[in-house]
Amino acid sequence: MNLSKAMILSALLLAMVIGVSAQEKAPLKLLQSTPLPELHDGDFDHLTPDVAGNRLFVTAEENSKVLVFDLKTNKLIHTIDDLKAPHSMLYRADLKKLFVADSDLGEVKIYETDSYKPAGSIKVREGADASGYDSSSKLFYVVNGGKDAKLPNAYISVIDVDTGKTEADIKIDSNDVEGVAFEKSGPRMFVNVRGKDAVEVYDRKSGTLLATWSIAQEGKKPTSMSFDESTHRLFLGTRAPGKLVVLDSESGKVVSDYPAAAMVDDMAFDGGSKRIYFAGTEFLDVFRQQDADHYDRIGHIPTSFRAKTGVLVPELNRYYLAVPHHEKQIAELRVYEVVE
Repeated sequence: MNLSKAMILSALLLAMVIGVSAQEKAPLKLLQSTPLPELHDGDFDHLTPDVAGNRLFVTAEENSKVLVFDLKTNKLIHTIDDLKAPHSMLYRADLKKLFVADSDLGEVKIYETDSYKPAGSIKVREGADASGYDSSSKLFYVVNGGKDAKLPNAYISVIDVDTGKTEADIKIDSNDVEGVAFEKSGPRMFVNVRGKDAVEVYDRKSGTLLATWSIAQEGKKPTSMSFDESTHRLFLGTRAPGKLVVLDSESGKVVSDYPAAAMVDDMAFDGGSKRIYFAGTEFLDVFRQQDADHYDRIGHIPTSFRAKTGVLVPELNRYYLAVPHHEKQIAELRVYEVVE
């Protein structure tokens, strides 16, 4: 081979390597980790941002605390510790209040977010866990009861957070419910019924069950859910096995499914970038929506044992992941930059 041919071949090989490298660029870049050595073994649950106030609220479920971080420095600035098993949260900036669903207490506890002082509570059943907020009606939907309360049924309590009163209870024909999602263009509420390996659709105004959509053939134990109303696609994360399952939210038909990280607990869809962030144990997966029926996994990012809860904050171009204490791994908050 003469010199000119060798140079051309080398250039082609280099171009291929650069192309492959560009294609494999990770969609998230780790920026910072905030160690939390005071926490013992035990899961985190949900994370809720207050972007205007530069705060991030994190429930350290099995440490019986809500941790408050500064979003500029990512440092821990306050700890709320008069809880037992905090799960999901609602932050209302206009009320300057934080609402925390506590499973063991069977309450939604309320805190003033200027002082972090308790400001009352709303009684629900034990097992209070996942929740969703309908900003159009200003109603807070809290899943409670069920297996964690040793009850045969789970309930969704509909709470007016302005008055602190429960307006209705929707009884679910299962003792294992994980999460809700709302459509903005209509009254439907999608309920992730893990005990049935299904999504149930309710009219959230009347509480009437409209449909039940099974996904048992594709995957069992659906534990996380997100919704892209623009394409009428509902996303479910299953645990047996770990999968992303995509449903048509008009018909309930499963249109596609993909292998994904195990033990998923949190999932977020970003309409701007058309990405799905899928947090499971030891890995954080990122999928990109090609069109309504087709998705590519563009990231399979190593994390840590049971680091399965996180939150995307598009306004800051950041993803925050809660990492629990386990053996030599101390608890920490990891901060990732979203890379386009």
